[in-house]
Amino acid sequence: MAGPPTCSSVRPALPHPSRPGQLTLGEELSRLAAGPREPALGARGPVLTMVPAWLLLLFLSVAQVFAKVQSAELYVEVPENYGGNFPLYLIKLPLPPEETEGEIVLSGTHDVAAEGPFAVDPESGFLLMTRALDREERAEYWLKVTLETEDGRVLWGPQPVLVCVKDENDQVPHFSQFIYRVQLSQGTRPGIPFLFLEASDKDEPGTANSDLRFYILNQAPAQPSPDMFQLEPRLGALALSPEGSTSLDQAAEGPYRLLVQVKDMGDQASGHQATATIDVSIVENTWVPLDPIHLAENLKVPYPHHIAQVHWSGRDVHYHLESRPPGPFDVDAEGTLYVTEELDREAQAEYLLQVQAQNTRGEDYTEPLELHVVVADENDNAPVCPLSDSPVSIPELSPPGTEVTTLSAEDMDAPGSPNSHIVYQLLSPEPEEGADGRAFELDFTSGSVTLGDAPLRAAQNILLRVMAADRGGAEGSLSSTCEVAVTITDINDHAPEFTISQIEPVSLPEDAEPGTLVATLMATDADLEPAFRLMDFAIEAGDVAGTFGLDWEPDSSHVELRLLKNLSYEAASSHKLVVVVRSVAELVGPGPGPGATATVTVLVEKLVPPPKLDQESYEASVPVSTPAGSLLLTIQPSDPISSPLRFSLVNDSEGWLCIKEVSGEVHIARPLQGAQPGDMYTVLVEARYEDEPTLSTSATLVIRFLKSPSAWAPTLNPVPTRHLCTPRQDHGVVISGPGEDPDLAGGHGPYSFALGPNPTVRRDWHLQALNGSHAYLTLALHWVEPREHVVPVVVSHDARTWQLLIRGPTPTAFTFLPGPLSPSDCVSLQRGGAVRAQGGQHEGHAHEAVGSGHPRGHLDGNRHLPHLHLHSLDPGEEEGPRSASGERAPEGGSLNGPGSPSWELGLCLRVPWERAQHCRSRGPSTE
Repeated sequence: MAGPPTCSSVRPALPHPSRPGQLTLGEELSRLAAGPREPALGARGPVLTMVPAWLLLLFLSVAQVFAKVQSAELYVEVPENYGGNFPLYLIKLPLPPEETEGEIVLSGTHDVAAEGPFAVDPESGFLLMTRALDREERAEYWLKVTLETEDGRVLWGPQPVLVCVKDENDQVPHFSQFIYRVQLSQGTRPGIPFLFLEASDKDEPGTANSDLRFYILNQAPAQPSPDMFQLEPRLGALALSPEGSTSLDQAAEGPYRLLVQVKDMGDQASGHQATATIDVSIVENTWVPLDPIHLAENLKVPYPHHIAQVHWSGRDVHYHLESRPPGPFDVDAEGTLYVTEELDREAQAEYLLQVQAQNTRGEDYTEPLELHVVVADENDNAPVCPLSDSPVSIPELSPPGTEVTTLSAEDMDAPGSPNSHIVYQLLSPEPEEGADGRAFELDFTSGSVTLGDAPLRAAQNILLRVMAADRGGAEGSLSSTCEVAVTITDINDHAPEFTISQIEPVSLPEDAEPGTLVATLMATDADLEPAFRLMDFAIEAGDVAGTFGLDWEPDSSHVELRLLKNLSYEAASSHKLVVVVRSVAELVGPGPGPGATATVTVLVEKLVPPPKLDQESYEASVPVSTPAGSLLLTIQPSDPISSPLRFSLVNDSEGWLCIKEVSGEVHIARPLQGAQPGDMYTVLVEARYEDEPTLSTSATLVIRFLKSPSAWAPTLNPVPTRHLCTPRQDHGVVISGPGEDPDLAGGHGPYSFALGPNPTVRRDWHLQALNGSHAYLTLALHWVEPREHVVPVVVSHDARTWQLLIRGPTPTAFTFLPGPLSPSDCVSLQRGGAVRAQGGQHEGHAHEAVGSGHPRGHLDGNRHLPHLHLHSLDPGEEEGPRSASGERAPEGGSLNGPGSPSWELGLCLRVPWERAQHCRSRGPSTE
């Protein structure tokens, strides 16, 4: 909070004198009221006279108005050393007119009492001053006026009043000392004060009465210049003038005595003054440069530690120290320089200190002194290894001497000194046991690491440990261990190779579809980098027509050999393919080896269609009394010139049947016990190629069981007849039925002839009926293979049916003779052979079979149902009647039992190949 108002703070609100001797309004009124008077002895102010009554009334009215416009406190200004009459009326107090019973009480500081300088006139209400005041004794008074009752009750007030004593120039200034003695050093810069004069004036501060000025009145001696010095009037600062500074530097003069004056009232001519003497002695300049100082770092001494001394020879000097860069240095009042703590050369190796000699105002007497501080090094820093953010990469197979890295450890000690002289030693890796050399070599002075003689492998990660020691590794050296990670990177120095270079032959059917996988080839690459293991495959040889192709993924190590086009066994029965594998990236080092190719042999399997039979299904009717060994039918291929077939039966659950594996003849294997007329028995006939067992076909065989016929069974024996020739000639075979058949004799009708149901037989042969007892068999094709042929002929009479199997190297015309036959009967056929038929005990007539020309007229018909005998065609085998299954008939007997409904006419024929050629070469033959 702000304090109470003072005279200096409220004085501008009221008129005040602008020059000495001017009175205030109250003073002037008092002077007029008092009338003229003589000035008192020593009085400097005006003399107040008696005031006329009208003027006093005017003053009172003005005072009352003035009191009303004032703030809570009243302000009154009175001159000090007032020499007029007393009491002096100062101001009309704003007392209430209605309060007449109270007593006016004046209070204030302790000297404001009944004998004090102030009082209140109870009649007029004026504040009175009773004696003169001295401002230097007291400059202001605080008063309080109250109206109180006898018992102390306050009726009005308190009213504060501030009385300020106005200063007048009644004090003479004086110096702090009469004689000043000061030393002036040579080299002091001009204008820099070396002495500040001190003087005082007790008049009111801040007024002209106390405004002091300093002047030089005299200089003795006046050589070499009368103006050697200059004095700043307001501050009293004594300094060398430019002329004095120049003269003082040339030759020391002095001492000098200066007479100086101090005067108040500022720049006004009037005022009080005082003088003093200044003795100036000139001293030699001791402000000399300092030699550099060498301070050891980490110095173990008490601190602060003295390092230098400076001295300014003048008086009133203050020393100031500046360090660049800032450092732990200081200077005391005597100019002694100190270091305050240990130094670290690695933090700062040098300092520049500037020492300034200054006066009391901080101004430099002269230029600063510079002191160069050098921090001496000691070996307190070990070498620092360089930072390595990533491993050093070296390609494999790099030659010895290849630079790996260069270690450049740093030592914070002084450069070029032994403390920073670093040498290196390789700590690891150690040479492998039994190795001829080291993997790495190290130059101990430069720190260069190179590859040694020992080989390195790709993907090796090696940690190099190198010791860096200062002081050249001498005693007392400091060391650090540096680590460098080295990675041996892979290069593409391995060509890819197939794991198997010779692939087992692969067989493909001729009808294999394009896209068929032929083989999968695996390849490996010993490189480690994935980019170096990428492979490219190609068919290098053996596929001119582009029949095959390769398929693989870009990053795969296997390739698929696939068929792109259809195969042809006739075009090529095999393919020998050479597949090569190469590295996609450029190969470094030796080229691909023999394992870079693989040979694949592809064998083309000729397409063999499955076998086909001459019928999709077969049927045969068999009397239930048919004996074992009886021939039912022959299963034949649809193409007679195809590969030989092998036949078998499937699902013959009763075991009644058997089939010849080579010929396909189906026989009764055992008596048909349990079979009933009208029943059907179904088996499956399976046929396979002899040289391709995996290729097979099948057909159903349905056996229908018939009622057994009567026991009568005539026989019919073939006799030698002649060959048929191929290519086809105009020849044929006459087939006759029995001429003495009782049924025919009874008028039951003739025989009918037909080829068996085999489509191949019906394609290759032609059978033409001649009459009721004979038929004519000829070739339907131009040429058939010269070999034994079996032609089934079905003979029917009435409700009965027989099947005759005509055998021969080629179909042959023949006639019938009554049997049984002897082995000599199986001879080469002669033209004009005859057949005799025998039915029961009846003897037939001979008939001639015509081999060429029209046979009609020669076939009178044989009345007997033929009874047929089979004979082996193999030479050296004993001849005799055999059944279709190869069983020999009893001597003189028949294989067909009594009542058999079917017979087989077998004719033994031998046709040499030369004879068949003879037939071809001679054309139509009469043989």
